[in-house]
Amino acid sequence: MTTILITGGHSGIGLAAARTLAAQNIDVVLAGRSLERMRQAAEELRATHGVTVTTLTLDTSSLASVRTAATQFRTAIEAGEIDSLDAILCNAGGRFDGEVSYSPDGYETTFAINCLGHFLFVELLLPSLAEQGRVVYTASGTHDPASMDGKAVGAAVEPNAIALANGGKNGGKALSAGKRYSTSKLCTVMYAYELDRRLRRAGSSVASIAFDPGSVPETGFLRGMPKPIQWFSKISYDEQRAAKLWEDSKQLVHLTAEEEPAQLR
Repeated sequence: MTTILITGGHSGIGLAAARTLAAQNIDVVLAGRSLERMRQAAEELRATHGVTVTTLTLDTSSLASVRTAATQFRTAIEAGEIDSLDAILCNAGGRFDGEVSYSPDGYETTFAINCLGHFLFVELLLPSLAEQGRVVYTASGTHDPASMDGKAVGAAVEPNAIALANGGKNGGKALSAGKRYSTSKLCTVMYAYELDRRLRRAGSSVASIAFDPGSVPETGFLRGMPKPIQWFSKISYDEQRAAKLWEDSKQLVHLTAEEEPAQLR
C-alpha cells in the first residue's frame, strides 16, 4: 500500500492534497502541530475513503520536535505499523506578520518553520523513503518577482541561511514580513534543486520536486526582463549558492554525521 506523509496536511493546501490522495486509495500520514485538527481531518479521510490515516505531532519551528517526530515515524515503520514511505510532502509553513520573532532555537520564525524544519526532517527521513520515492516541496509564486504575488509581497533577498536565521538580531534591521516569506520560498526551491543534484550524484532513484520553481533561463525568456527578475533567475539555479545554503543549514540544525544520509554528504 502506498503511504505519503504530508506536513501541514490537516488544513489548506495540505488537506486538499490529502483528500485527493485518499480518494486514490493512498494511505496518508498527517504531520502537524494541532492534534485536534489532525484528528478531525483523519476521521474525515477514514470515513470518506476507507484509507489508513496516521497522525504525527510535528512543529517545524522546533528542531527538537522535528527530531522526535522523525524518530517516532521511523519506529512506526520498523514496527510494521506504517507501510514503506513513498513520498514526503513538505507543505507546512506560513507568513508571520508584525515584529520579527524567533523559534525555540533562536532562529527567525519564518525561516525556521518554512525552511530549517523541513530541511532537517527530510535529512532524517530520507533513509526510510522507498527506492523510487519522492520529496515534494510546496514553494510559492511569491519567490518570483515576475509574478503578481512576487510583486505584491516583496522581492526575495540573498538566500544566506546564516543571515536569514539571525535577521533582526544585535540591532540589525529585520526584513519585512513579505520579504522574509518570499525569501523562504526562494530557499525552498533551492533546497529542492540541491537535494536533486545530491541524489543524482549518489545514483539514487528518489526524485526531489518543488511546485512553482520559476522561469527557466535557458529559454531566453528573461533576456528582455528587468534586472531584478534576471537576478532572481540566476540565483535560483546557482549551484554554488544552493550548496552553501545546504551546508549552512546543516550547521544551523546541528546535523550530526550519524544523522546525515550517506548519499547526501
